[in-house]
Amino acid sequence: MLNNSAKLKRNTLSKDVDIVATRDGYGMGLVELGEQRENVVVLCGDLTESTRSAGFREAYPDRFIQMGVAEQNMANVAVGLALNGKIPFVSTYAVFTPGRNWDQIRISGCYNNANVKYAGAHTGISVGPDGATHQAMEDIALTRVLPRMTVLVPCDVEETRKITHAAAAIVGPVYFRFARAGSPAFTSAKTPFKVGKAVVFRDGDEVAIIAAGPIVHSALLAADRLIEQGVSARVINNPSIKPLDEKTIEQAARECGAVVTCEEHQVMGGMGSAVAEFLAVTYPVPMEFIGMHNSFGESGEPAELLKKYKMDAEAIAAAVKKVIKRK
Repeated sequence: MLNNSAKLKRNTLSKDVDIVATRDGYGMGLVELGEQRENVVVLCGDLTESTRSAGFREAYPDRFIQMGVAEQNMANVAVGLALNGKIPFVSTYAVFTPGRNWDQIRISGCYNNANVKYAGAHTGISVGPDGATHQAMEDIALTRVLPRMTVLVPCDVEETRKITHAAAAIVGPVYFRFARAGSPAFTSAKTPFKVGKAVVFRDGDEVAIIAAGPIVHSALLAADRLIEQGVSARVINNPSIKPLDEKTIEQAARECGAVVTCEEHQVMGGMGSAVAEFLAVTYPVPMEFIGMHNSFGESGEPAELLKKYKMDAEAIAAAVKKVIKRK
C-alpha cells in the first residue's frame, strides 16, 4: 500500500500485494453511496454479478432497476431519472456503454447535461478469455470527445471506490471504466485522489511515465527495473482523463524532456492522445505510446495478452529507453 505520501521510492512495491479486481471497488462504492445518498439509484443490463452491482441490489432493492439486455433503453431511462432528481448509475460492460448506446449518451445524456453516471465494466485487454468482442479498447475515445462528459480511469480497487463516490458528487454526466481481472491493490484510503488531478507516484527526471488504470502498477515495476539500469523515471498516475491535469503534465514534460503514456486502450483517441494533444501546443517533447495499436484483441489469460500486445512492465521499460534516445 502507499503510505501517507503519494510518492513511492525504489523497492517499496511489495511482492505480496493483494490482487483484487477494480470492479469490486465499484460494488463497494455503490453500497456506501446508497447509505449516504437516498437519491442514488442503480440500473443494470442483466450483468448484476459481473458488474458488482449485486451488493447494491441486495442492500437497496427499491432503488435497483434490472433493465435486461436493452442498453439503449437503459441509457434513456437513466436520463429520465436524473431529470427527476435521482443520481442514476448505469452498470454494464463498456462495449455496451458507451459502445452500443453512444447516441443515447450523446443526445439524451450529454446534450441535456443529465446527471447520469456511466460505469463501463470489462475494459482493456485484461478482460482475457472473453475475447475481442468484450474487450473494450475504444471507450475512452468515445466518451472524452463528448461535451460536458467527465472521464475517469482508476488504477486499483481503492481508487475505483473513490471514483464511484466522486462521480456521484459531480453534477453532470460522468463515465468511468474498470476491469474484469484481478490486479494489484497498491493504493490506500490515504492516497490522494481528486478529479482533475494527476499524482506523482515516483520521482524521476529523465522520462515521465504517465499511466491510467491497473497498468499504473506495471509502470512502477518498469521504473524499478530502469533505476537498476541507471535510468530515472517519474511515474504519474493520471486517473482524470477529462478534465486533464495540465499543470502536472506540462511540468513533467519540461523537467523530464520525454514522455511515455500507458493504458489498456487504443493509442488513438485514448489517454495518450489527450496528453499528446495538450503537449503539442504547450511543450512538445518526444513521446511513446503503450496501448493497443490499431488491432483487436483475442482470447487468452490476462498476463499472456498484456505481454503479447506489449502492455507489460517489460514493454514499458523498452519504450522508455526508446524515447530517451530521441531526446
